[in-house]
Amino acid sequence: MIVVPVKEGENIERSLKKYKRKFEKTGVMKELRNRKAYKKPSIARREEKIKAIYKQQLREADL
Repeated sequence: MIVVPVKEGENIERSLKKYKRKFEKTGVMKELRNRKAYKKPSIARREEKIKAIYKQQLREADL
């Protein structure tokens, strides 16, 4: 359960923004999207490899 302490006189929009940020960090929506359709383990591994290669190329480009 996400708890967002609201200070007295604090803007509702700011509190809502804090809540949304905390909710996003939990990864609930990401998990739901992933569970929506079955993905074969081989496909998942392939996507992870491609993502890792992409990240490594970005790091090497910065050096």
